[in-house]
Amino acid sequence: MGNAGSMRTADCRRHSGSTTIICLWPALACLIGLSVAAPALSQERSAAPPAFQPPPETRREEFADTLHSVLIPDPYRWLEDQESPETRAWIDAQNAYARSFLDSLPVRQRVKTRLEELVRVDRIAIPTARNGRYFFAMRKADQDLYVIYMREGVKGKDEVLIDPHAMSADKSVSVDMYDVSRDGKLLCYGVREGGQDEERIRLFDVEARADLADSLPKAVYLGVSLMPDKSGVYYSRYGPEGARVYYHAMGTDPAADVQVFGEGYGPDKGIGVGVSEDGRYLVAVVWHGSAGQKTEVHLQDLVVKGPFKVVVDDVDARFSPQMGGDKMFMVTDWNSPNGRVLCVDLKDPARESWKEIVPESKATIEGMSLAGGRLFVNYLDNVVSKVKVFEVDGKFVRDIALPSLGSVSGMAGQWSSDEAFYLFTSFHVPTTIYRYEIEKGNQEVWAELNVPVDTDKLEVKQVWYTSKDGTKVPMFLVYKKGVELDGDNPTVLTGYGGFNTSMTPYFSSMQVTWAEMGGVTAVPNLRGGGEFGEEWHRAGMFEKKQNVFDDFIAAAEWLIANNYTNSSRLAISGGSNGGLLVGAAMVQRPDLFEAVVCTYPLLDMLRYHKFLMGQFWVSEYGSADDPEQFGYIRAYSPYHNVKKGVEYPATLFITGDSDTRVAPLHARKMAALLQAESGSQEPVLLLYDTKLGHSGGRPISKLIEDVADEMSFACWQLGVE
Repeated sequence: MGNAGSMRTADCRRHSGSTTIICLWPALACLIGLSVAAPALSQERSAAPPAFQPPPETRREEFADTLHSVLIPDPYRWLEDQESPETRAWIDAQNAYARSFLDSLPVRQRVKTRLEELVRVDRIAIPTARNGRYFFAMRKADQDLYVIYMREGVKGKDEVLIDPHAMSADKSVSVDMYDVSRDGKLLCYGVREGGQDEERIRLFDVEARADLADSLPKAVYLGVSLMPDKSGVYYSRYGPEGARVYYHAMGTDPAADVQVFGEGYGPDKGIGVGVSEDGRYLVAVVWHGSAGQKTEVHLQDLVVKGPFKVVVDDVDARFSPQMGGDKMFMVTDWNSPNGRVLCVDLKDPARESWKEIVPESKATIEGMSLAGGRLFVNYLDNVVSKVKVFEVDGKFVRDIALPSLGSVSGMAGQWSSDEAFYLFTSFHVPTTIYRYEIEKGNQEVWAELNVPVDTDKLEVKQVWYTSKDGTKVPMFLVYKKGVELDGDNPTVLTGYGGFNTSMTPYFSSMQVTWAEMGGVTAVPNLRGGGEFGEEWHRAGMFEKKQNVFDDFIAAAEWLIANNYTNSSRLAISGGSNGGLLVGAAMVQRPDLFEAVVCTYPLLDMLRYHKFLMGQFWVSEYGSADDPEQFGYIRAYSPYHNVKKGVEYPATLFITGDSDTRVAPLHARKMAALLQAESGSQEPVLLLYDTKLGHSGGRPISKLIEDVADEMSFACWQLGVE
């Protein structure tokens, strides 16, 4: 949820039109999306699984709120105070308790060893091309973090510009690339501590190979854009009052930066900002909450230096604008749930002069990019990417030839350049970056992993099943060829179902490893996502959020009914909004699952909007402050639907102090409640990182440890030895 940074890595599942990051095993944060197939782990058990021990004692308070005349018990409200000595002591005790189980699992070291072998390979990101120079992030096999490089020419030598390894002893500080000036001489990048959303913005003189004195303070930035002449930088900063756009003139004190847009917008609004390639226009896009049901577009002519002009602010629809010369091209779902493309001539921007150049079709428009004077429109057709190239008048040019059925993202280029780059991945195709010649339509591999991948041994299927209300829902299945459908295969079911985010095919060493261990991975395309346009999204939000949980539960029931697995061999996994998903599924159908992995989750849905960026998500979930919305939120809020004595499945919660997006109090409170109320003897564990959090940038060594914990927990509970 929210901004996950700007670095376009080749092993990251970044969805067009959204910055939400999804992964099969959420603690991985998509860092292990590219890897090799591992041989099956030994099936020989080397030691007995750990015996159950009761969890640490947790103080329970007789505390309750009254909302809309309803008494709402909250016995672990005191755990919301993250800095209190009692909470810190409780966290330490929980970590020790979880480690006492996980460290004794015989499979853990073998899983970790395989992950080390698979993950520690060179990885590279989609480049930003400027004036014959190519700027990109790369993490070499022996490194923990991504380093920012520059290459002179397509075939030139890679030169290190910014290496974050020396910025912290524990490798908890990482860097993100934001923008590069048009002449390739000035680089703007962010410095992130742990997994926080907040970053410090720095400016780097490429010629001098040194940081400038100019910098921006630690904050959440929703957009940073350099002026082409390097005279200054526009940026959008999110704070307690909401998002505001500022201008920083080079060489001046950032404390004196001038606010240019955003006054009057509250914290439930987000504002993105960008300067057109020629430096003529400044575009500000206002999102009415993260659901983005309403978007405003405002434009300022930086040559005339007049006030901002409204392009659109009175339509309840999404508008995603991009600038190409003196025209603005917008993808919108206005009167077109599957999306269309409109063209606005900035010499005559009145709405009656707008032109539809790419009409709505049966396939959903997932995103659009501009490069080489043309439009690249990325469609989802039954959850598979197709990219079509159009002239500015809407004339079809060609389809981009893709290597297989899969997912395309990135498509980065300049309006005045003849080259663009895109990322392709699929369940059976490791993520590869292509360089595309726009005029001729030629393409070549720019970067790929040099790993031996035998994907011929993988079976990949897309099936359709029926949800509770009769809706047909697609689901991807990945497993080893030859697996017998005897109803006894260890299976991980994962999903997201929210924020218009699509779960498209992606390659993951986790899935390959799990398959070679005899496991099945199931990825349903739940309502609430964007796979089938805005109608599919709206069918899983507000009062219809229960549809998402019903879709997920129906997927589990289909897997059992079709002899893939059974409830004693079925685990569910989800993070962030996906953490809410698995939390709700667990409390609604505890009989259906053997194990739950729930990371960085939202679980107390009656109070989520009171913390961190929660107010920004009210447009997706609603708010318990509203009497009508309170009713349906309370009905599914996981924390408020745990019942004493019910036999809940084994559960592993993962969160950390530096999650400044989803408050870690959700996992703390839910872990305490489930430990106290569950009638089963199944473990409820909380792994809590005191340094790292939700966002990207964590060192690979730490991520390997986290994934080893998640995988070994699943192996333990599902009997994978």
